[in-house]
Formats: sequence, structure tokens, C-alpha cells
Amino acid sequence: MSGVAEAALAELGLTVPQVVPPLAAYQPAVRSGVYVYTAGQLPMVDGKLPVTGKVGAEVTPEEAKDLARVCALNALAAVKSVIGDLDRVERVVKVVGFVASASDFTGQPAVLNGASELFGQVFGDKGVHARSAVGVAVLPLDAPVEIEIQVEVAAD
Repeated sequence: MSGVAEAALAELGLTVPQVVPPLAAYQPAVRSGVYVYTAGQLPMVDGKLPVTGKVGAEVTPEEAKDLARVCALNALAAVKSVIGDLDRVERVVKVVGFVASASDFTGQPAVLNGASELFGQVFGDKGVHARSAVGVAVLPLDAPVEIEIQVEVAAD
């Protein structure tokens, strides 16, 4: 199924990828009532990380912003796997982003704008959300960025 949200992605030259398989004992997304919560999504492309390392050292902030956008696409894939159609998203409620940061890097919010801006482009006002941007020492597989999202969906 595809609709308005996926058409908005197509206008950006993007498509919803396949769901990234879990790296451990968890599900990519679960639904509870009218909310879908995703697991942390790495910027996996075709089963691998295109870039690894710390932002502000091996990875530039601009590269990391693009990777946050990839994380957002992977989060949308996880949501779609649970609800079937992204047009059922009523609102992106919360985005939590983690940035593997060099010790002096403080630009985590700008990195996570890659994800936040995508949600706005896809969902308009429904994509405006609360957000946390957290700098961390290291992420799984030496990924530079990881995000998780919570969305409200239309009731069945």
C-alpha cells in the first residue's frame, strides 16, 4: 500500500526501505493502543552501515545529518511493518536521537535535524514532534547515529 506519505517520499526521491532485521532479541516496532514505538534504528542501507565512527572525528556533521535521515527512513519502515500504511500516522509524537560524538562535539541537535526535517516533509504539521538529542560514546556496530520514534496512529 502507498498513499500520501509515500508520495511525499517519492517527491524527495526516496522510498520506504525493507525493515532492518533486529540485531538482537527485540522487534523493530511494536504497537500499544494508538501508539507505535520503534526500536533504535541505525542508518543501515542494504544491510550495512555506509559510514562508521564518531561525529566530529571520522564522520562530519553533514554526513551524520544525512545518516539521521536514513535512520528516519528505517524508522518509517518499522512503523509501516506494524500498521501497513503510513497514511495511518496521525502524528509523530517523539524522536529520540543518539549521536556517537567526539569528546568536543556539541552539534547533536543539528545532526538530528536530518530526521526531524524528513518527518516534516513527509507528514507536514503531523510530523512536528518533541525530541531529545543525546551525545554518546559509542553506538552498536560503531554507527554514528541512531534514532527511535513514537507515533500516534489512527484507531482500528
